[in-house]
Amino acid sequence: MAQQPGTAGPAFDYSRLAMPIGEAMFTQRSIRRFRPDPIPLADVRLMLEAAVKAPSGGNQQWARFLVLNDRDRIREFGALYREAWWAKRRDFEGWTKPEDIPPTSKVSLSAMRLADEIGEAPLVVFVLAEPPGPANSVITCAQNLMLAARALGIGSCPTTLHPQVMERFHAMFGIPEKVAFHFCVPMGYPRGRFGPTARRPAAETSYLGAWGAPVPWA
Repeated sequence: MAQQPGTAGPAFDYSRLAMPIGEAMFTQRSIRRFRPDPIPLADVRLMLEAAVKAPSGGNQQWARFLVLNDRDRIREFGALYREAWWAKRRDFEGWTKPEDIPPTSKVSLSAMRLADEIGEAPLVVFVLAEPPGPANSVITCAQNLMLAARALGIGSCPTTLHPQVMERFHAMFGIPEKVAFHFCVPMGYPRGRFGPTARRPAAETSYLGAWGAPVPWA
């Protein structure tokens, strides 16, 4: 097994992340439905080792990861997450029950299903940060985590919580108050498929030299 230079502990086989980066990026999508199969701890470690290799401002490495793979703890968190999800819908869309969600809002309906089922996910990773831990030094770690998951055939979905539950979230897992929450990433082997995804082409979202100036391939 290959030992990653500069990594403490026994060797691990990072060559298992050999999926071409283009394939990983162009087929990665938010996976919100998971099979119940547990994820081997060796794969959990590999994803975390990839996460900590991400760039961070000033190489301060503020990101911290809290991993849940205990079914009872995940179910306990699932109830809190569902409350947080509906609190966000109440604040942003004014929705308070499933009947409020328009049938045409497929992404919201899928997200609601995740809120109902996240307690059955085999793995949840919380992406946190020691202070000052700015988001721009933590997002990179979350993306590495999810790209590594894709290479291993594991689905993931970045999501957040609502301030309404944050104090209870910290208490639930003994997280110090000063530690900042950035992402909740449920993970598991997909019920469904990876990409390709439907995204606007870069020509519609990119400019060259000045705001509004088209890129050459537009």
